[in-house]
Amino acid sequence: MGTLTHFKDLYVHAFDNCKPAYMVYLLKGYSLFCAMMLTMALFAFFYRVFTGFDF
Repeated sequence: MGTLTHFKDLYVHAFDNCKPAYMVYLLKGYSLFCAMMLTMALFAFFYRVFTGFDF
């Protein structure tokens, strides 16, 4: 649990002194998009592993 808190602190402090507010929103949205795409890729990989797909 401490690792997740550490990553959350890093994420929050990364945007502390970012001046144009629209850039902060754009970067946060992009990071959520990347996390969603990574989750989908991992799901597709494990789905293929568990359903017996021949790689």
